[in-house]
Amino acid sequence: MKEDDQAKSLRERLLGTERTLTRSGAERLWKTGRGAAGLAFSALGGRLRGKGEGLGAADARAVAQLVSRLGELKGLAMKAGQILGYIDPTLPEELRGLLSVLQTASPASPFPQVEAELRTALGARADLLLAGLERQPISVASIGQVHRARLPEGTEVAVKVRHPGIDEAFRSDFRTAGAGSTFAALLVPGAASSVRGFIEEARTVMLEECDFALERERQATFARLLADDETLLIPAVEPDWCARTVLTTRWTPGRSLDAFLEANPSQEVRDRMGIALFSFYVGMLYRHGLFHGDPHPGNYAFREDGRAVVYDFGCVRHFEPATVLAFSTLLEAVRADETPRMSEALEALGARPPTDAEGRAMLRTLLRGFFAPLLEHGAHPMHPGPGLEAQQLLRDKRFLAKLSLPGRFLFLFRLRFGLYAVLARLGSVVDWGTLESRWAEEAQQRGGTSA
Repeated sequence: MKEDDQAKSLRERLLGTERTLTRSGAERLWKTGRGAAGLAFSALGGRLRGKGEGLGAADARAVAQLVSRLGELKGLAMKAGQILGYIDPTLPEELRGLLSVLQTASPASPFPQVEAELRTALGARADLLLAGLERQPISVASIGQVHRARLPEGTEVAVKVRHPGIDEAFRSDFRTAGAGSTFAALLVPGAASSVRGFIEEARTVMLEECDFALERERQATFARLLADDETLLIPAVEPDWCARTVLTTRWTPGRSLDAFLEANPSQEVRDRMGIALFSFYVGMLYRHGLFHGDPHPGNYAFREDGRAVVYDFGCVRHFEPATVLAFSTLLEAVRADETPRMSEALEALGARPPTDAEGRAMLRTLLRGFFAPLLEHGAHPMHPGPGLEAQQLLRDKRFLAKLSLPGRFLFLFRLRFGLYAVLARLGSVVDWGTLESRWAEEAQQRGGTSA
């Protein structure tokens, strides 16, 4: 999908605009409930309830206005727009293109606030960083914004500065009646009202994303583990220029997914990039027990040297060896179509699988949809919106309540369906099932994970 002129214009306008983040609970409640964000959540709610209305029926101008308001609010409202822009294949392409602007663009925090944040975080050293910092950000996301800069010794870097008050804004959003439930339901439709752990997991992850010191540790870990990888590249952290609200990494640019596809890469290149992304978002779980739960296209880029660079390590979960083993067992049980083993694996993962025949049949349908691309033998392209029957099942609140899925499953669902959508756009033709089964078998042989 080539980014159209309207989306490009909207992106440029948002990046050139400054807005102070609304932190007040009452004001955010008013704006979320009665402004454009309220319309967005209403549209999302309609779609999630299967009414077939909402954003798909909106015109492009209304969606562009909606994108602007979601970007101003940041927090859960902007996160919802980001996810919908790439995870829902039923939306018209033009509308998805406009929503995808939120992956890298929204009104920036005013530069005086950015400067003050840097001085508070870095003290006297902030002057040295500010001397080489470009005033206009190159990217503005829901948690922070990125400025290009040059360190005193000449190293080019990307400086991510947290939006002042964003942690307070997230807490306010989760206190707002229905906001947390709607966000969780966007990831796993129907689950929010059935599995309260999903809402708490979303809250935990969103607040962790506000801690750049934690993100720095996670990014350094991924960089170490992938240091010898020939295709994946993780930007190096500059620890002397980091703090809880500031993350400075080596400048590592690349082309966006849209720009990459616009260049019409060969099938060989598409396949290599697809394997690289699948390996990063899925393979790391089996190999190291690490799970990056945010595969939206704004979090990676494609370089001229044939490598894919991954950014943003705020949404990362770590799983113990026993969990990795159980998940690998679940995969093999689904591929072998052995329902009793599926139930055993789910129990090991902390769920409560159904014991009646109808419930077991629904569980089989759900899991085969979740792993749908892995059930097709041989190399094949990823289909847009795989496992639609399973996604319909996720709307069955009573069934989900019976499963008692742990909250950590929230982002596993988000990863799968979001990554499937991206790989479908990429056009990679790969034997996905054999690839993941190999990682699962290796995990079983190791007895867990090597991380």
